[in-house]
Amino acid sequence: MLYLVRTDVHLPDDMPVAQADEIKAREKAYSQEVQRQGKWQQLHRVVGDYANYSIFDVDSNDEPHTVLSGLPLFPYMRVQVTALGRRPSSIH
Repeated sequence: MLYLVRTDVHLPDDMPVAQADEIKAREKAYSQEVQRQGKWQQLHRVVGDYANYSIFDVDSNDEPHTVLSGLPLFPYMRVQVTALGRRPSSIH
């Protein structure tokens, strides 16, 4: 099952830099592991925003929530999830 996910991160202005850096390091390690598993197939940064668009390929409707809620930055995210069809319209 394919899902398009947009995440926007909003860290508190008063969060200490060391704390933010530690959370970001854990975020990177977790997200790379999910990518290696093949569930997180694409990750595209949004220029000018602390945001990204991602394509997830998972086995169930519950799995995007499970994966996303495991992200260390999840408490600071606004997340939009859209289910996609299996047949892209692109010729590529």
